[in-house]
Amino acid sequence: MKTFDMQFIRYINLFSRITRVPVKHCFAYINMLVFVVPKMAVEMAIGRDNSNLKKLSEILGKRARVLGEPNGKKDIENFLKVLVSPIQFEKLEVKSGINGEEIIISAGGLENKSMLIGRQRAREKELKEIMEQYFGIKNLKIL
Repeated sequence: MKTFDMQFIRYINLFSRITRVPVKHCFAYINMLVFVVPKMAVEMAIGRDNSNLKKLSEILGKRARVLGEPNGKKDIENFLKVLVSPIQFEKLEVKSGINGEEIIISAGGLENKSMLIGRQRAREKELKEIMEQYFGIKNLKIL
């Protein structure tokens, strides 16, 4: 697991105070803060009519998103769909190769592919780091 710096610890403490939900992990993705909470607590963390996320976004000056903690590799597709939303992809494959497992994302259209990859491959690199951290998958391809 990645260690937290002081800023992320502050984010986690603020999130926990506002939502009253324990945070398993917090990371930045595309200038947005993503909080990973137990699956059973996702709705409570979001709040009625997104009230908790709106309040948090106002205080932090950044968008916030809540994800349910994945239960192993069977949750990869759902985890990714929520993370990259509103960008959509057609399908996701997990393949075993010589260098370990890799994820292949079929983006569908060129616009979705370019949004998933990002300028100078920044989003792709962030996604790759997140997939390695959560699922131990070192390779990511976007088609």
